[in-house]
Amino acid sequence: MAAEMTIDVTKTFPGRAPIQARLRYAVEASTVLILFGPSGSGKTTILRSIAGLEWPEDGRIEFVSRTWLDTRSRIRVSPQDRHIGYMPQDYALFPTYSVVGNIGYGLGALESHDRNKRITEVVELFQLQGLEAAKPRELSGGQQQRVALARAVAPRPQLLLLDEPLSALDAPTRLQLRGELRSLLKQLALPSIVVTHDWAEALTLGDVMAVMDEGQVHQVGKPHEVFSRPADANVARIVGVETVVHGQVIENVNGLATVTVNGTRLKGLSNDAIGAGVYVCIRAEDVVVEQAGSGMTSARNHLTGLVSEIAPQGVMVHVKIDCGFPLTATITRGAVEDLRLSPGVSVIAAIKAGAVHLVPRSVA
Repeated sequence: MAAEMTIDVTKTFPGRAPIQARLRYAVEASTVLILFGPSGSGKTTILRSIAGLEWPEDGRIEFVSRTWLDTRSRIRVSPQDRHIGYMPQDYALFPTYSVVGNIGYGLGALESHDRNKRITEVVELFQLQGLEAAKPRELSGGQQQRVALARAVAPRPQLLLLDEPLSALDAPTRLQLRGELRSLLKQLALPSIVVTHDWAEALTLGDVMAVMDEGQVHQVGKPHEVFSRPADANVARIVGVETVVHGQVIENVNGLATVTVNGTRLKGLSNDAIGAGVYVCIRAEDVVVEQAGSGMTSARNHLTGLVSEIAPQGVMVHVKIDCGFPLTATITRGAVEDLRLSPGVSVIAAIKAGAVHLVPRSVA
């Protein structure tokens, strides 16, 4: 029987809906679970409950063969005895401690020689050489993030918990560190749970994704499957990206990449190397639908396809197009009439290169 993580808890707060989260998934050596959802959905509360920093009024939490919480049996394992590494959103580095002091904080039970050896190993793993004596205020945002992660990993925890690990960084640094964080998590071979509301981070980092809203888990699955096939309209609203498909980079010239999806070529902005696997992500609002044979727009991508479905969405309409892969566009009801759209009609889908988001596919 595969090892599992089970979360089935109820936690209440005054003046807001109770958190009633139920989740079970298979855990392997490097499985990364993403808790995804809008602010206030209960993601951080669940993470803190797993860490033992919040105490649900009812329920149980089990990790592999250990029960950490079972309110009926009055089992409440302390945070220290859960052997968890936890990195909060603000990193919570000790301002008066050096990099070495922060990393070594949780290693007090080790003999001096073993403690120093472990600190050296972790400094090298997180590429912090030369910064050992620096204080947090002397570090960049990316360096602070690596120190906080190094501190969480140093005691060799059974499970790593990361709360919005990239949100404190500026956009360029966040983009750079996404792939680095994924590689580190895989290199550590350590089961992890990551809280995020960023869809690119979810796709880059996750093996399994749980979509949360108003304290409940609405869908669990592989990230790209959840994005491309939301279980209901509520999940679709939360994930907010209608087209997510596998692609491969076949050309890259000055940051303009050509990617192929089931034989269809698109251009998007990316620095991924030729041969790299990516998720091709396109929002429906960024797809312009034109009649076949009409004049070309300035968009880089003009994909010929057949309308497969027309689905009203209030005042707007979702038009699903088969252009070698399933593509969704959002247009007005008037545009549907003007273009005389119906299933089987040939159309052109125009998409600017900047609207084709290429997210590195999670490494195995």
